Amino acid sequence: QVQLVESGGGSVQAGGSLNLSCVVSGYPRNSYSAAWFRQAPGKEREGVAHIYTDSGIKYYANSVKGRFTISRDNAKNTLDLRMNSLKPEDTAMYYCAVGRQAGDWLSVSKYSYWGQGTQVTVSS
Repeated sequence: QVQLVESGGGSVQAGGSLNLSCVVSGYPRNSYSAAWFRQAPGKEREGVAHIYTDSGIKYYANSVKGRFTISRDNAKNTLDLRMNSLKPEDTAMYYCAVGRQAGDWLSVSKYSYWGQGTQVTVSS
């Protein structure tokens, strides 16, 4: 049984930082795509950052480049997102997701498994 459990969300003032973590268990492959998505009220879920677990190649949404860093600890099976210089527009529910390597990393349908989400709120 595949499980993804996120932690680390919270409330912070603009310019602050937060670390999100996702523990991945039970995924049947060693090489896969892992990503963070977010969804604000009334908006579609959007990709934030992605990493391939074998090569370590990373992708970021333009809106977070230079501010967010995705990382993967294969020994601990964790997926982390370091968020710096947070802005009010970063406020959303954040989800980790894992799935097959093929396909567009921004496509929600690429990912077979999702966490329950962790709320990030940035005040101005």
